[in-house]
Amino acid sequence: MDKYINTPITEEVTADLKYGDYVYITGTIYVARDAAHKRMTEALEKGEELPIPIKDATIYYMGPSPAREGKVIGSAGPTTAGRMDKYAPVLLDLGQKAMIGKGKRNKEVIDAIIRNKAVYFAAVGGAGALLSKCITKSKIICYEDLGAEAVLEIEVLNFPAIVVIDRDGNNLYDMV
Repeated sequence: MDKYINTPITEEVTADLKYGDYVYITGTIYVARDAAHKRMTEALEKGEELPIPIKDATIYYMGPSPAREGKVIGSAGPTTAGRMDKYAPVLLDLGQKAMIGKGKRNKEVIDAIIRNKAVYFAAVGGAGALLSKCITKSKIICYEDLGAEAVLEIEVLNFPAIVVIDRDGNNLYDMV
């Protein structure tokens, strides 16, 4: 079923999402990959605040290519989510409600999704040029020294994704 949703992703939003649903996301999401996740985890261990508001946040696992002239962002395809598995449960427990990536997640992440009534979306790998057309704004929030792994805040309009793991732990990869 096609669903149009807006960020922030709240428990009320995740209650209506089931594995296999096609969604079109509009609003603010954050972009971070493994190097940024490692830095955020280290900040938490030091008692520091996160550089993004994590409650009800959506994080897209993506490292964009440089933007061409006149474009907001370069190719914006998903990164393999498993690289963030050691960091994701902590962020979910702090209130993050959605992740966008590609590929399977480990048991600890799935348990954290269920515990926090969160959701994991997949974006289509290999379609980065098309996905970039759904991004209307992009700015670096922090960790600029990481280059393509800096944390970005992006605005998306009808960004297409598929619910892979819903808040009840139903996993599309296990069902097909």
